[in-house]
Amino acid sequence: MSVGLERDDASRLEACLASGGVAVFPSDTVYGVCCDPENEAAARRMYALKGRSMRRASAVMFFSLPAALAALEELTESERLVLEGLLPGPVTLLLANRALRFAPACREDPATLGLRVPSLPGPLAALRGMRRPVMQSSANLSGQPDARTLAQVPRSLLEGADLALDGGELPGVASTVLDMRDFEAEGRWHLLREGALGREDVQRKLASLG
Repeated sequence: MSVGLERDDASRLEACLASGGVAVFPSDTVYGVCCDPENEAAARRMYALKGRSMRRASAVMFFSLPAALAALEELTESERLVLEGLLPGPVTLLLANRALRFAPACREDPATLGLRVPSLPGPLAALRGMRRPVMQSSANLSGQPDARTLAQVPRSLLEGADLALDGGELPGVASTVLDMRDFEAEGRWHLLREGALGREDVQRKLASLG
């Protein structure tokens, strides 16, 4: 990655989302598009830009693990251990959404929360200053390839967004999606999409939880 974010980019992103805007931003995997996870109008606009079905859920991304653990007070001890074992990193976890949070992101399945906490290496470190989570999806048109660089984000999406942050070239492999809703009761987890973190790495990290 040759391009890094500026020190004030987290503040710019927060201001954009607080005003109901939609933004394109870099993550630890691919470029994403995001909005306020509590703003239904912003969510509809984000989905329209992507051409994404309003029935499909999106993940909620926190920019640090302590922020996620503090906000999600209803997490069980077992779930907290899972988060500490897998995050931050290129993983999306499906968890029980007992408090029915973030309805615009959860769409037709309010009982399930998709959670992301990215790893933010040097060029992306400015995003660690984000104090609130975002509702996010990949910055592509629905069904099309993910964007590894800002230039690969579709022009229509860039022109429709209120802010675009350039974090340089990213790894380009989407996050691994794990369904952890059966983990506490049955010790089972389900790999829904193998991405940047392979199955063996998932198994090793979860086994280390004891």
